[in-house]
Amino acid sequence: MNRIDTTYLSRCNLALERAYIQLGKYQISDLEYEIYRSAVIKEFEIILEQSGKLLKKALRPYFHSNKAVDKLVFKDIFRQAGLHGLLSIDEVERWLKYRDNRNSTAHDYGEFLANETLVLIKQFIVDSRQLIEVIDATQR
Repeated sequence: MNRIDTTYLSRCNLALERAYIQLGKYQISDLEYEIYRSAVIKEFEIILEQSGKLLKKALRPYFHSNKAVDKLVFKDIFRQAGLHGLLSIDEVERWLKYRDNRNSTAHDYGEFLANETLVLIKQFIVDSRQLIEVIDATQR
């Protein structure tokens, strides 16, 4: 089995954490707030995409063929991770919620949706850190 490299995902998660901390230092009316909010949302989007790709690789041993895994879409990847005990039901539900939020911001990006995303970030950081650990653990 090829090793799944979580280095980029870990770095994105660290960047998200730092941007989120910096965001908290500014008022909504500050330009810096806007800059860090944009950084937080961009890292959120990148982490979501990377998480799906890497988790799909981690699921390969549970399927009869690579082709079967390759057919999985984002939400199915996380559902399968729950079915195979890689994630709890609660974690799966949160990841599905993160994806729904991401889909909303991708189609109608605005201040309201950006602020809606910010509400999710604290738990998202915890969940993405946990997911990195899960992916790394599948390789031991």
